[in-house]
Amino acid sequence: MADVATRAGVSHQTVSRVLNDHPNVRAETRDRVLAAIRELGYRRNMVARALVTRHTRTLGVVGFDTTLYGPASTVYGIEQAARAAGYFVSMVSLKTIDTAGVRDALGYLAEQAVDGIVVVAPQRSAAPALAGVPTDIPVVAVEGSHAGDVSVVSVDQVEGARLATRHLLDLGHETVWHIAGPADWLEAEGRVDGWREVLTAEGRPIPESLSGDWSPRSGYEAGLRLAATPGVTAVFVANDQMALGALRAFAELGVRVPEQISVVGFDDIPESEFFTPPLTTIRQDFGAVGKYSIEVLLRRMEAGAEWSRERHVVPPRFVPRASTAPFRT
Repeated sequence: MADVATRAGVSHQTVSRVLNDHPNVRAETRDRVLAAIRELGYRRNMVARALVTRHTRTLGVVGFDTTLYGPASTVYGIEQAARAAGYFVSMVSLKTIDTAGVRDALGYLAEQAVDGIVVVAPQRSAAPALAGVPTDIPVVAVEGSHAGDVSVVSVDQVEGARLATRHLLDLGHETVWHIAGPADWLEAEGRVDGWREVLTAEGRPIPESLSGDWSPRSGYEAGLRLAATPGVTAVFVANDQMALGALRAFAELGVRVPEQISVVGFDDIPESEFFTPPLTTIRQDFGAVGKYSIEVLLRRMEAGAEWSRERHVVPPRFVPRASTAPFRT
């Protein structure tokens, strides 16, 4: 830093102000310091800075099964929002969500002296671990509606399912069948609740739901069953990958979509508009989830012992495409 000060012709304190984005630095002085930093290849010693400030400018993220589109997109949104706020990210990816795994991950990140932690907690099994988080560690849960006494940011899964189900009923279908996600996933649970809520409110028959595991194969197997079931004209599928499998099953058996069966997915993965036919779906705003989770975490960190639990819900958006059509007898 002394070398930078000498090259720029300013004091050591002025260099420090520029590095810390202090407002009381003239524009031409700031430009001179930044030019000296570039010329000298200066890099701040973050370890030394952390010893002085007691902040590492690093946030921990605990993720789960980032091979799936939803969790992967959520983690990406969190990382981008953290970087925009001036923080680095230390990531721990768990193979399975359970109390021991989550607590080990939280302990590891605490040992790294991260300033706060975001836990992507889409399963009920994460709840006991989050309920026991020490209050001196700022933690925010994403998709953790049963996460105990921690702040939560989530997409309104129930409303997304309502939008999908109402759309199909508005097209004149008598009822809507559902291919659900795994029972222990909170997102799958919310989508079942929204689907059932609309059918109940409209006085429509509620078919038994079929269960998948988020994979196209499980959607394909469910699609084979639905294609062989009399009276099925509309299907709400809990994610786009399973919807892809169901579309394949219908095509193989000669069931035309949307002429004979209308299909709605969930997530709006990048490929969904290129399915055959392009998939009507529900879009989750993962960028907003990341943004709000970091904002809530930073407020939690700033509040210290005076923090209070927050809940921020991100609305989903209906995306109409060619896989749904009015019911025809």
